[in-house]
Amino acid sequence: MGVLDAFGSLASALLAGVVMLAFAILSLFVTVVVVDVAAGIGRLNPDDSYVVLGATILASAAIIAGGVGFAVPEGET
Repeated sequence: MGVLDAFGSLASALLAGVVMLAFAILSLFVTVVVVDVAAGIGRLNPDDSYVVLGATILASAAIIAGGVGFAVPEGET
């Protein structure tokens, strides 16, 4: 049963990776819309590359901040 457990663990890790990648891409799209709307509210007309850059920085910071809590071992808080 050890081989089947290993394949199950591998499959679950791959599935989790695909789901996390999909959520990261979705969060980037949502953040692009938010940054674009916020620039419109502020009566700014930034270039599209700056909107994508700002959204990428915000989305990556949110993803990193969300994963920081998992880096601490369970017994050490």
